[in-house]
Order: sequence, then structure tokens, then C-alpha cells
Amino acid sequence: MKRRIILGTALTGLMALSTGIAGAETPPLEQKDRYKVGFAQMESNNPWRIAETKSFHDTAKTCNWDLIATDAAGSAAKQVADVDSMIAQGIDVLFLPPREEKPLIPAVMKAKAAGIPTFLVDRSVDPNVAKPGEHFVAFLGSDFIDQGERAADWLIANFEGDKGVIVELEGTTGSSPANDRKKGFDDQIATDDRFEIVASQTGDFARDMGRQVMETLLQAHPEVNVVYAHNDEMAIGAIQALELAGRKPGEDVTIVSIDGTRDALQAIIDGKMGVTVESSPFFGPLACEVMQKYAAGEEIPGWVQVKDRVFTVDNAADHIDEAY
Repeated sequence: MKRRIILGTALTGLMALSTGIAGAETPPLEQKDRYKVGFAQMESNNPWRIAETKSFHDTAKTCNWDLIATDAAGSAAKQVADVDSMIAQGIDVLFLPPREEKPLIPAVMKAKAAGIPTFLVDRSVDPNVAKPGEHFVAFLGSDFIDQGERAADWLIANFEGDKGVIVELEGTTGSSPANDRKKGFDDQIATDDRFEIVASQTGDFARDMGRQVMETLLQAHPEVNVVYAHNDEMAIGAIQALELAGRKPGEDVTIVSIDGTRDALQAIIDGKMGVTVESSPFFGPLACEVMQKYAAGEEIPGWVQVKDRVFTVDNAADHIDEAY
């Protein structure tokens, strides 16, 4: 059965957008009362990942899932092996947040070969090799390029100095959010000649790694007055490094980030961070809704896009109680 494209609202703050992909076959999903669902988490070393996993466990109770959830502990090879194990256990459907774009291609292809419909969650894979509507059903997630652009837009509009000397803390090398958040921010910031990115290095989306990298980059670039982190965990680590070095985040260094965690919103309230662009981890209810529509034969877009908010001093206090 060929699948066309539809549009539809999934949850509050979520919307489905068509990517124009149509006509390719993906494995069907039988309608039934309960499903054996696989969720192959990539790691659980930060609040975002923990909140995402909890969202799937909570959804399993309300969506009639027998959930098999794994944790690859930051290893792409283990994540592929986890998917292999799920296939052997006879899952009906797979939800996969691929740690990196290329190494997780085999997992996607094996699931399709086994007749298991796969939904990529919060990260995608190399679009030159695996395509939605053909190798997997759809990608559920944010526009990472747009997130980077919005972070840059806020900085351009709110920076008060004459010269912005930027250090960029990148996410996991080879991952779609790191690639796209870098492109979105770098391209947008290049439109304003007040700014220069003097260093850009991976902190692997981890708080402690972000702190360590920031400590090293501060020694090489003591003139830095802007930090752009690809996620809040690295931003918080950078704040720790700056304070240890006698700098004043929010005063002599502007911090710009992405995710919308509770710690980041508190940092904004405390005056240490300027902005964080939301990237919601609560994918469980959306996964349930899209899966049920697919099983019913409804047409699914190749990209079910999450609509993200922007948190600043103007609204952080209003939303901190709902943050993770």
C-alpha cells in the first residue's frame, strides 16, 4: 500500500509537516489491542535522555504497549546490537533515536528487512542512504537547523558589545543535531560582522565534557565573551568552568544554548544564561499517536516536526515548573 502525505496536529506544541516524500513502501503495521514496542535509547547520561526514556515508559501504560527499552550507553555499536536483539524478540514496531547518522544505518535496514516499521525519534540518519517512507516510516523531531538559527537570532538582537568572540561547544560528532545546530547557528551568525567564532569543539552533549572543553578553550582564548552550546548540559558545564576562572556568566560572557532543561531555565532566572531554544524530550505520546495512525492506514509525513519554543528572562520563570 502506497502512503501519501498528510498534515495533522499531534500534541500541544507539536505539528506534523510534509517533506514531500511519497510513494515508497515501508512495512505495514497490523491493527491490534497490544503491541510489542522496541525503544533503543542511545544513552542515559543527561536529563534530556532520562526524560525521553521516562516518556516512553509512561506512554507504554496508556498506549497498551509491551515495551522493550534498552540503553546503549553511548555506543553506536551497542545500539545496533540492541536493535538486533529486539528484532529477535519479535517486536511489532521500533522507535530509534540514532546516536550517529551513519553507524545506525544497519539497524534501520535490518528492521525493514525483518518487516518491522521503524520511526526515528529526535535524531535522524544519513538521508543519502536511508530515506523516510522507504527505509523507515518517519522522523519524529525538531528542526535542528532552525534551532541553531533562532539561537543566533537572539544573540544578534541582544548582544550589546562591539565585538562578539564566540566559543562553540558542539554535540556528539556525526550526530544530526550537532551537524544541524552548528550549520544553523554558524550560517546565521556569519551575517553579522560583529561576531567571530574563534573555536568550535565537541563536548559530546555532556556536562562534564563541556566543562573540560571550556576550561581548555578559555586558556587558548581568554578574550571569549560568548559561548554557544549545542545543548544545556554543555552550557551548564561551561558556566562552571567560567566561574572557576573568575569570569561572570551573564555579565562578561553571554551564554546561548538549546534544550530547555530545568537547570537552564534556572540559570536564565539567575542571570547566568541568556537564552535556550526548546528541544522537547517528551516523545512518548507523539510516538503512540503516530503509530496508531500508521496502523490504521493513515498517511504519515516523512517528518513529523516538533514545534519548539524559546526561553529567555521574559518567560523562564513561567515554565520552570514544567521543565525536566
